[in-house]
Amino acid sequence: MKNLQNAVPRIVDVAELAGVSVSTASKALNDTGQLREDTRTRVKEAAARLGFVVGAAGRGPADTRTYTVGLLTTDSFGRFTIPLLMGVEDALAAGRMAIILCDTRDDVLRERHYLASLQERRVDGLIITGRTTDPRPSVGLQIPTVYAFSPSDDPEDHAVVADEGAGAAMAAEHLLTMGSRRIAHVTGPQRHHSADARAVSVQETLGDSLITPALFGHWSEEWGRTAVDMLLASHPDLDGLVCGSDQIARGVTDRLREKGIDVPGQVRVTGFDNWEVMALASRPPLTTVDMGLAELGRLAGRTLLDLVEGRTEPPRRQVLAPRLEVRASSL
Repeated sequence: MKNLQNAVPRIVDVAELAGVSVSTASKALNDTGQLREDTRTRVKEAAARLGFVVGAAGRGPADTRTYTVGLLTTDSFGRFTIPLLMGVEDALAAGRMAIILCDTRDDVLRERHYLASLQERRVDGLIITGRTTDPRPSVGLQIPTVYAFSPSDDPEDHAVVADEGAGAAMAAEHLLTMGSRRIAHVTGPQRHHSADARAVSVQETLGDSLITPALFGHWSEEWGRTAVDMLLASHPDLDGLVCGSDQIARGVTDRLREKGIDVPGQVRVTGFDNWEVMALASRPPLTTVDMGLAELGRLAGRTLLDLVEGRTEPPRRQVLAPRLEVRASSL
């Protein structure tokens, strides 16, 4: 337990001393929720020991809230963080909370520095995100925390994620509906959760219409062009491509056009991410899966507010359904 003699005690300090979550501590101090009496007593004894006083309005420790939230990301480019941040801001504005954005650049030491700094600033909560959907190590702090887009490896942590498998299935089903029957799947590195999850879903959806096992490579236009050359060498009658990202799909459409193959007249193409700088600039514009990052951010923000304010305990894992944005590349 850290030295709190010269600091104003907060609910996170009470929770840490009592060995409970922040939401449980809030319920115990406000006499709400269904808790065991010994838990309620333990929390109140911890609060008394620290000199913690519940706000007079009865909503929690209003006098110790800083109304700030730390948003920690590894996404230096901002491709996923910026739309997610906009959604988080929408949700937290109602709670009059400001966001401190910290980019760790995938540096463990930098992350530790930011986490220490955010704790010193006594932020009310944390939202952790990144540029991949690979599970990441839990920060393991006694601060209300929500993992958005990039889940924690601890199932006890609160996470809000996109249903990538459902999105890949939507793209594959769309090509089948449009009449494609000789379809290939080109995606990123198999070690990435996104590539593997989407490939499994495409395989299950297409069945015999998938003419070759998924081609794993890189999240790049160059890989999309290379994959087209590989596929046409062995499957010249290819009539559909489900791509694992918009960058790959952009390379695919460019290479098909260079070879004089019409998209979508001869080969229909779908992407994934609805990254407009790629999807709309593609020729033709890409049909693609939108994971709803802004809505995912709003859900993460609302979940964090529930945790900070001690409302009903939110689900540990919430999964957001994607949507298919249909454009000219598949019509």
